[in-house]
Amino acid sequence: MPDFQNPQQEPGAERRLLLVFLLTFVVLIIFQPLLKKYMPQTAAPQPQNQPLPAQPAYAAPAAAPSVPAAPPSTSVQSKRASAETETVIENDLYRITFTNRGAQVKSWILKKFDNDAQNGRLDLVNPLSATKFGYPLSLWTYDDTLRNRLNSALYVSSTEGQLSAPAELSFEYADPDLVVRKRFHFDHTYVLNVETSVVYKGAEIFAPPAWPSGFGDQLTPASYAAARIDYHNDASTERTALVFPSFVSRLATKNISGGNTLKGPFEWAGTGEQYFTAIFIPAEPAAAAMVSLRDSTQIPQKPGSTETAKVEVLGAAVGNLHGPTTERMFIGPKELAVLDAVSVPTIHNDNPDLRGIVDFGWWGILARPLFLWLKWTYKHVVPNWGWAIVIQTLIITIALLPLRITQMKSMLKMQRVAPQIKSIQEKYKKYTLRDPRKAAMNEEISALYKKEGVNPAGGCLPLLIQFPFLIAYYRMLGVALDLRHAHWLWITDLSARDPYFLLPIFMVISMFAVQRATPQAGMDPAQQRMMTVMMPLMMGFIFFNLQAGLNLYYAETNLISIAQQAIMNRTKLGKEMREMMEKRARKKDK
Repeated sequence: MPDFQNPQQEPGAERRLLLVFLLTFVVLIIFQPLLKKYMPQTAAPQPQNQPLPAQPAYAAPAAAPSVPAAPPSTSVQSKRASAETETVIENDLYRITFTNRGAQVKSWILKKFDNDAQNGRLDLVNPLSATKFGYPLSLWTYDDTLRNRLNSALYVSSTEGQLSAPAELSFEYADPDLVVRKRFHFDHTYVLNVETSVVYKGAEIFAPPAWPSGFGDQLTPASYAAARIDYHNDASTERTALVFPSFVSRLATKNISGGNTLKGPFEWAGTGEQYFTAIFIPAEPAAAAMVSLRDSTQIPQKPGSTETAKVEVLGAAVGNLHGPTTERMFIGPKELAVLDAVSVPTIHNDNPDLRGIVDFGWWGILARPLFLWLKWTYKHVVPNWGWAIVIQTLIITIALLPLRITQMKSMLKMQRVAPQIKSIQEKYKKYTLRDPRKAAMNEEISALYKKEGVNPAGGCLPLLIQFPFLIAYYRMLGVALDLRHAHWLWITDLSARDPYFLLPIFMVISMFAVQRATPQAGMDPAQQRMMTVMMPLMMGFIFFNLQAGLNLYYAETNLISIAQQAIMNRTKLGKEMREMMEKRARKKDK
């Protein structure tokens, strides 16, 4: 079966997008005759593949751990319910429905979030995979038979019916060789306290609580491909971009095997997808262990479609490897303000909260501040995410105006020294590139550049400053939960593609206009006409299926750039560049 990749969250997507921009940038340079003819010929740098951080080795048990045989205790009093019952826990954020069959969750509705059809509240329990692979807060063991027994028994519940948080709920089950206890405490947040213990044949066994079967908003192959298993290790020696310490490890589906055990220490661990997560926060990080869960199933290619596709369902079970489990769980949205407020006091070398769950990638140093600025604009200036993007884009584009001016000045200087460089090259054209005397030509050109204050790359480097903003926007829109289902004019979801493709089309048209309005120093008219058409079409192909918010940002940037360039073309600098280009074109025609 083909691998389905989520365009928003695919690992390394921002690197590939940046690589596309850089390669496009190289194409522009290649078509600059001045740089090609007059600059010393050096090999174009090859893009380096960022080495993937070494994945931690899983400490998988050689076999299911053997439990010491002990004679059944005659003193254990059987404790089991006579019928299945339900208990509902509710606060302002969620409505959780427990069943005493397995003492697990049948429904976990988040009151502040709509489902993808936007016709009701989101239920985090995946109805398709939960029936196959287990419900939230079930217990996981290496022994399949015991696991089924634990999750199908009728537990005695401390309370039935309706409860309002803060509240406590406990379940107990006992028979001659098995004693199980589960206890949960709920407050007014997305965090709950979990205590579990399983004694089998007189011995405490490792049977951690699990979130085994994905999330309720996973409806398409791409949404399943967005799933990850993440954990925080305060003693990690990994590095982000080989520079910054990285204490969060993210395991993609291809690096996960079902039933493998990862031993601690870790301060939090769990599974998540693009916008929601289930994170375990062990009370004893050093004694914690996580079992990675991975199963395959078939789902419709699209909602309502009869064609199916194979997808991988991820889950995780986390508990104390050596005794009863005591931990907290965060079940909810990957919302920055919410995650920042969850304290994790066992973290000492990083921010002591859950903010690391949101993966901004390499560009987090820029993407996170951009999002916080955007959110401030949404809250205090205009209560619409689309218009907030419009305002932010306007400010960013105006702030980058000096770079456009610097670019034009650098290109003009290159045009002015072009005749002198051509004269130098004519003097050395009889020598081959391997001739040592050719080095003298390069020295003369470098001396001329230094004398005239010319930076050959000065006309190009300012453009690179704009790329990080574009990549940061791409990454921000892929992980910022606030933009999920955010409306703007005809757009119903700024984090998804434009349903009518109007923004990508407008982006191509506006880029075409920018190319026409911008003087291309060193490029003859035929080459300029080709680039004017080729560049917008290339970018349109790249942006066709990307987020509507990103297309809005880029299209508006082009629109503002057209206005800026129109004004700059009427300045003394702009007129001089135009005259030099027209003069060069007339010489070409003769």
